[in-house]
Amino acid sequence: MTFAATVLTIYPAMFPGPLGLALAGRALAEGRWSLATVDIRDHAEDRHRSVDDTPAGGGPGMVMRADVLARAIDAADGALPRLLMSPRGHRFDQAFACELAEGPGVTLVCGRFEGVDERIIARRDLVEVSVGDYVLSGGEVAALAVLDAVVRLLPGVMGNAASAGEESFTDGLLEHPQYTRPAVWEGLAIPHPLTSGDHARIAAWRRTERERLTKARRPDLIGDR
Repeated sequence: MTFAATVLTIYPAMFPGPLGLALAGRALAEGRWSLATVDIRDHAEDRHRSVDDTPAGGGPGMVMRADVLARAIDAADGALPRLLMSPRGHRFDQAFACELAEGPGVTLVCGRFEGVDERIIARRDLVEVSVGDYVLSGGEVAALAVLDAVVRLLPGVMGNAASAGEESFTDGLLEHPQYTRPAVWEGLAIPHPLTSGDHARIAAWRRTERERLTKARRPDLIGDR
């Protein structure tokens, strides 16, 4: 069954964007996954195609309207999980990506302005998801990141499926350093264990390096173990 992704946005031209290239693009062309966009403005009912209004209670910026968003969401596949890209959402991580990749697909709602009317989150069962502790101009870039992380995990997308087994976050550790030819470059040699031909030694070196890098750069991951 093909993994189906639907993106709700006021900027449908941003898709597929980078998802039309490299691994994701090839998989899209091969039909391993599908991508559809819903232009939220198509579901506005005024001549200006308005999707937002001033925030209740006052304040700066604009808020996306629940009624317009609801019509856009209802036009998408209601059987798929619905994620709202939001800086206050649950952290998107590798485990989340794996969970989505094992499912039939996902609907991604891209907010803009100051955010969306809170009522749409409750009434349409949206799960808020964050790709990091920062604020973007809108949810589109976050949606691209989520889909890129998920699509590469779909069956047949990566040339060597085993590649995913040693990547960062797969087992709670960062990935070990990588090397390739030339054997010596600008006076720096490939670490000897990697050229020893001893598979047990190579595995031990990689594990040690993964633990060292994780402790130095992401000690929070060690704390989660």
